[in-house]
Amino acid sequence: MKKYTAGLLICLAISIPAWFLGRLFPVVGGPVCAILIGMAIAPFIKGKERFRPGIAFTSKKILQYAVVLLGFGMNLSVVLEKGRQSLPIILATITTSILIAVLLFRLLKIPTKSAILIGVGSSICGGSAIAATAPVIEADDEEIAQSISVIFLFNIAAALIFPALGAALGLSNEGFGLFAGTAINDTSSVTAAAAAWDGIYGSNTLEAAAIVKLTRTLAIIPITLFLAFYRTKKEQSGSGNTFQIAKIFPFFVLFFLLASVLTTVFHLPATVTGPLKDLSKFFIIMAMAAIGTNTNLVTLVKTGMKPILLGLCCWIGISLVSLSMQSFLGIW
Repeated sequence: MKKYTAGLLICLAISIPAWFLGRLFPVVGGPVCAILIGMAIAPFIKGKERFRPGIAFTSKKILQYAVVLLGFGMNLSVVLEKGRQSLPIILATITTSILIAVLLFRLLKIPTKSAILIGVGSSICGGSAIAATAPVIEADDEEIAQSISVIFLFNIAAALIFPALGAALGLSNEGFGLFAGTAINDTSSVTAAAAAWDGIYGSNTLEAAAIVKLTRTLAIIPITLFLAFYRTKKEQSGSGNTFQIAKIFPFFVLFFLLASVLTTVFHLPATVTGPLKDLSKFFIIMAMAAIGTNTNLVTLVKTGMKPILLGLCCWIGISLVSLSMQSFLGIW
């Protein structure tokens, strides 16, 4: 661990203020704050070789540990029982986002890994889905930072716009909970939008929206497994040699599932799962701090327009499909 210490400490030093800034500005969130701080201080870090092993460990392994700990916030019986009404809408929005990502990836010639991360992040659960997917497809730090930044942009837009949009469309409290839970990417932004709606109408949609969001999070499992098998098949056909699935299999996703099963079977109380969920969020912030220090801001800006357009199209597509499915199912 000695070679990792310096890099871990610098990521920790960035993460602590980023954590508090994320609590202060929940719509922005700690991960985005960590990326921004990391990018800001990167030019001033001297002797980067000394920090490189710890930063790499944080951006890869700590990120995977964060996904595992995320599972302790998933009581599968509660999520499936209360979230089953939203399943058709969730499946429709995930399919829509992935189809849009595939189509625009070809039309706009967006780098493959960036398109995957933005498509998955838009359709499932923002930063958590990107955290789970990035190691499977071996995305580099700039691709991860770019996709997180795109997701963040539309999270803020949704949190600000959706309460007024829901009112203009005449959505019921139940309808807005489903809309927020299926069409907003990140948990903090879902919470912000639902809390704003509750504050205006004196309703209790926050819990319903959060459960829908947790139900979406379960899609991390099939998506990451599919990407692992797809990559294995592609590697085999490209090299002509046998490529072992074990080399890239996302075992951390199985541990995420195991954590969810343990929480469900043993009915782990909030006093146990709460700190583990907070640690998961902090680990994601640490990983984003590491990614920020390895990200070139100039490159990020120069290559940003096409990914932003992809994120916008995924966001609009998901929103329209969510509302259309509600209307079709008579929930509106």
